[in-house]
Amino acid sequence: MIKGIVGCKVMKERDLEPVLVKLKSHAAQYQGFQGIESLISEENASLVAMVSTWDTVEDWKSWTRSMITQDLLREAGTFLAEEPRVTTYRLVPSVTWV
Repeated sequence: MIKGIVGCKVMKERDLEPVLVKLKSHAAQYQGFQGIESLISEENASLVAMVSTWDTVEDWKSWTRSMITQDLLREAGTFLAEEPRVTTYRLVPSVTWV
């Protein structure tokens, strides 16, 4: 399982929620999509992360590379203080940490 994270810093007084809703809706149509959460930092409300869960890294990459996703990220860019960061994490079972 993969966690895909799109992190960004939102400009003051800008509402990113409509774009996040579009990104979530688009992601839900993709194979391997498990779910998504939007997070806002308690320490700094301008820091936002959208964390999605995918079956495979290929499923996640398929979504991130789609033209619609790229267009939505460009649309989000008008609300952002800097470029969004797109990162991928692999879930590691805690049993292997013992």
